[in-house]
Amino acid sequence: MQGTCNTTINGLSLPRRWLALSAIAAVVAPASLARAQAPTQSVGKLPEPTGPVILTISGKIGVFNRGQTAVFDRAMIEGLGSTSFETQTPWYDKLQTFEGVLMTKLLATVKASGDRVVCTALNDYSTEIPIADFATYGTIMAYKRGGAYLTVRDKGPLFIVYPFDSNPELKQQRYYGRSAWQLAQLSVR
Repeated sequence: MQGTCNTTINGLSLPRRWLALSAIAAVVAPASLARAQAPTQSVGKLPEPTGPVILTISGKIGVFNRGQTAVFDRAMIEGLGSTSFETQTPWYDKLQTFEGVLMTKLLATVKASGDRVVCTALNDYSTEIPIADFATYGTIMAYKRGGAYLTVRDKGPLFIVYPFDSNPELKQQRYYGRSAWQLAQLSVR
């Protein structure tokens, strides 16, 4: 009578083969699970800045160039492409033209995976912005106003700006408060 216990496959009886496969699975499975649960690793490495760092991005990102952060100089930011719009703001007397990178493009570059961003300015002012705002409103991180680079004295070097004139909903304190100037850090959460 031939039963399962006596069947040999490749020199192993079925129960031993099953035990051998179980042992292999016990060793391999935890390693693959650890890889699946590890923090997102950089798919592509961001180049190192060659000029002074003006922006540091941390948190839930997948592309880094300094430890677990992505740092940018002005040339790197400008290299992401630019867009511009005209809008009135509460901070300037007349219509202004702002030029910068779309926040959606910036966050895609670092493979952001959160749903909000905490923005911190040079003076430690901090505001939290839902990432959904960026696609909904076409928000930019401006580095120029009126064709000139923003300086620290003029809300620079970076300024998150909404196109306030494009949607009446944007002309309220909620969005004015999200418009961080003298921006230095983004933390994706």
